Amino acid sequence: MSDDIDLQTMLEAILFSAGRSLSTEDLAESLEGSHNDVLTSLQALQSTMKRRRGGAIQLTEVSGRWVMEVKPKLANHVPGSFRTEIPKRLLPTAALIAYHQPMAQSQLVEMIGQKTYEHVRDLSHLGLVGRRRDGLSRRLTTTRRFAEYFGCPYAESKKVRKWFREQADQLGLTGAQLAQQLGEGEAGEIKDAPEVPISDDWDEETAEVIAEGEETEVIAVDEEAGEVLAVDEVDE
Repeated sequence: MSDDIDLQTMLEAILFSAGRSLSTEDLAESLEGSHNDVLTSLQALQSTMKRRRGGAIQLTEVSGRWVMEVKPKLANHVPGSFRTEIPKRLLPTAALIAYHQPMAQSQLVEMIGQKTYEHVRDLSHLGLVGRRRDGLSRRLTTTRRFAEYFGCPYAESKKVRKWFREQADQLGLTGAQLAQQLGEGEAGEIKDAPEVPISDDWDEETAEVIAEGEETEVIAVDEEAGEVLAVDEVDE
């Protein structure tokens, strides 16, 4: 990094140019800086951008990744043709997460198979889905950026879920059928799967964010013996 350009300025330039979310680790590596210095500068940049009068862009952190996005109050005024496009192959997965959130990732695996891991990773990189720990498993929820993309008037995940279900009900569709429709034939088979109960003490606001690269998930446990029976591991 040039000594003439401060770290905040470089981070702003990189995130704006990237057009996608980047982890603190990605940024530290590209700038050959320390994780703590980059994180501190990101937080400072976020505060600086909040104080800018008349600014249209904000810096948002989603599950350990940072992304530049249009401020919510302006998002609905941006013509659809200029908004970030979600690859069609990801739309069914995004719809299922919105419909079932906070969705256990293991349930999503049962519904659409092993492509779950790639799709969740890509949706997370786009800043559309958050991943949080729930005991030995993980929960998937939508983000404000997701709500903006689908034209949902709410950002809170519980309200997005309710809104998404109302849209499906109005069309006479189940969550799986809505996902199939959004995929326009590219969704493949979507199986029924029971919802995994949320832990009694789980809270979205305080639950631990799944760090970048943590792709091991416990999918089967012998509760009486207290032993892990199976895990899924997926490389980033």
